[in-house]
Amino acid sequence: MDVEVSSSEAIARTDLIYLNIANVLTLKSLTVYLFGLFTQLMQITNRICFNNLRGDLFGGVTAAIVSLPLALAFGVASGAGPIAGLYGAVCVGFFAALFGGTPTLISEPTGPMTVVMTTIVANLTAQNPENGLAMAFTVVMIAGLFQIILGIFKLGKYITLMPYSVISGFMSGIGVILIILQIAPFVGQPAPKGGVLGTVIAIPELLTKVNPPEAILGALTLAIIFLMPKKLKRFVPPQLVALIVGTVVSLVVFQGVDIRRIGEIPVGLPTLQLPTFTPGQLTIMLVDGVMLGMLGCIDTLLTAVIADSLTRTEHKSDKELIGQGIGNLVSGLCGGLPGAGATMGTVVNIQTGATSAVSGITRALILLVVVLGAAKLTQPIPMAVLAGIALKVGIDILDWSFLKRSHKVSVKGSLIMYGVLLLTVFVDLIVAVGVGVFIANILTIERLSDLQSQEVKTITDADDAIVLSNDEKHLLDKAHGRVLLFYLSGPMIFGVAKAIAREHAAMKDADVLILDLSDVPMLGVTASLAIENAINDACDKGLQVLIVGATQKVKHRLEKLGISALVPPQNFLSDRKEALQQGLDWVRSKGVERSDPMSDPLSGQLPMAEQF
Repeated sequence: MDVEVSSSEAIARTDLIYLNIANVLTLKSLTVYLFGLFTQLMQITNRICFNNLRGDLFGGVTAAIVSLPLALAFGVASGAGPIAGLYGAVCVGFFAALFGGTPTLISEPTGPMTVVMTTIVANLTAQNPENGLAMAFTVVMIAGLFQIILGIFKLGKYITLMPYSVISGFMSGIGVILIILQIAPFVGQPAPKGGVLGTVIAIPELLTKVNPPEAILGALTLAIIFLMPKKLKRFVPPQLVALIVGTVVSLVVFQGVDIRRIGEIPVGLPTLQLPTFTPGQLTIMLVDGVMLGMLGCIDTLLTAVIADSLTRTEHKSDKELIGQGIGNLVSGLCGGLPGAGATMGTVVNIQTGATSAVSGITRALILLVVVLGAAKLTQPIPMAVLAGIALKVGIDILDWSFLKRSHKVSVKGSLIMYGVLLLTVFVDLIVAVGVGVFIANILTIERLSDLQSQEVKTITDADDAIVLSNDEKHLLDKAHGRVLLFYLSGPMIFGVAKAIAREHAAMKDADVLILDLSDVPMLGVTASLAIENAINDACDKGLQVLIVGATQKVKHRLEKLGISALVPPQNFLSDRKEALQQGLDWVRSKGVERSDPMSDPLSGQLPMAEQF
């Protein structure tokens, strides 16, 4: 009986051990699974960590305080209303922080994005008063989708490959537009029709009809922002101080005076804006969406570079574009303004101690609380105060550093910058960037071509045009000018084709052409065709053609052009000395090398068919 009990206890203990082992294995597997899931989630989201929670929370609160007046000002300036600015600040700020690639970046409606959005809202509402605003929000969605596509296909690194003169002129032009558009509300007048041109034409009339109380409030706002001591700026942003002081003054000093104010703002969650478009406007909306998305990419990635310099980290541009795209897509669905990386908010966020995306998420949640419960407090804010805030943003957007010294750095660069600025203000943003990039690239290609053209040389004797070894000089001298060394160096872009053709035309009568490509890492199509023409002409004249030092990539390009039909495989050599020796042997085989230099150099020349 005792044996049976002992046996049962042993079996029970064994089962318990197996059960514990199974539980441990299950727990371990679950832990590994959860860790893998967390790792995958972290790859999708931005860098979120809680080891600097105090700094991140403080940074988020400070950034929210900075963002509030700007969101209201940009919402009013765009024509979509102050609530659109708040929705944009919440949606873009939250999703860009959650899915972006720059942990400390603060994203919100910015001056450049607001300027473009203002034009889009004005054009679409003029053409379709009923659905124009909904169509404008659809353009914001298109911009978001465009940014997501750029991020997915990893094109972020190419976005900022734009000449600085073009970027400077473009951004300064946007700053001028924002300043011009704030003139009317700043002096207490409704915005004239016709956008920038309409406002410029109406400036004399606006100045004769100034509303003194509103103009005083606008001037007070600017004075506070400009003159506020730096010590106080560390504790509270001047925009918020100007907003509060301006509002209090308007309620106390100008009590009973007719002043234009924000008015009632809807409280609560936004109404979803479904994509709205008409067949006739679809093309225009797509172009506007691409333009808005591209501007957002440029604005964001430039701000991300600033964040990198302050934090000594490196952002992930493609991931950042995906985050920005998701934010703008959601913002469009919620009826919010488009946004991008904001320099002011980002710098404030970093300086207050933020190190991760927790700060950006915190800032968005604080603004969401304002939208849900405290939006009514913004109703008495005067429009002139918001105009003053937006006007200061426009002044800050101007690239004063480059504007002051552009003519000293480069006259051509200065002309491009001012040309892009004027085109941005008075013509069109896309035209300005397109024309600026085209002209800047043409000038750059011309300079590079001139430099590379100096590396295209035809040599018949051992001069100092290129560096030759003593043996190579000796071989070249012994050929008595019957061996031509056609030397190319550096990337052969299409601009060098003219120099190749010029040297080709200047070739002297000879028996051997050695094409030295040892220092050519890349061969463009146009330059390849120019080299092909030189080889064709040499073969037609009966010259033996040797190609030296062609890399596999360059050789593959030449083979695609059919050069192998003209130059046999044994004439592709890797060493210049060996090529010179073969060329000299070929000259000797034709009896050209003479002891008497006055004898006929062409005697004993064989027909081309006997060369192979």
